Amino acid sequence: MLVNFEDEKPIYVQLSEGIEDAIISGAFPEETQIPSTTEISINYKINPATALKGINLLVDNEVIYKKRGVGMFVSSGAVEKLVEKRQVAFFENFIKNMVDEAKKLNISKTDIVKMIERGYGE
Repeated sequence: MLVNFEDEKPIYVQLSEGIEDAIISGAFPEETQIPSTTEISINYKINPATALKGINLLVDNEVIYKKRGVGMFVSSGAVEKLVEKRQVAFFENFIKNMVDEAKKLNISKTDIVKMIERGYGE
């Protein structure tokens, strides 16, 4: 997980998305502990409050939960929840825009599929 201090996206959002990526990839399996906010703040040289804000986004979305006195853990069903969330965002942020642009350029559905297949082949 990388934190880009030059990115327009807030650091806490980058952190949250980085942990989401790690959960989806299996680096943090469900029901296992994730690094503490202190560990995160030290590793990435960020303010502990920023790390906590990123973690709280995941808690609010029920992706992770706190075991009092032990730490933060990945929730059961987190991978499915995150994949579903990302698929909806992918459709909203990419597919809709792609289809709108394809219509403007008179690109057929068949041609779009061919382009996507070509992209997968590269």
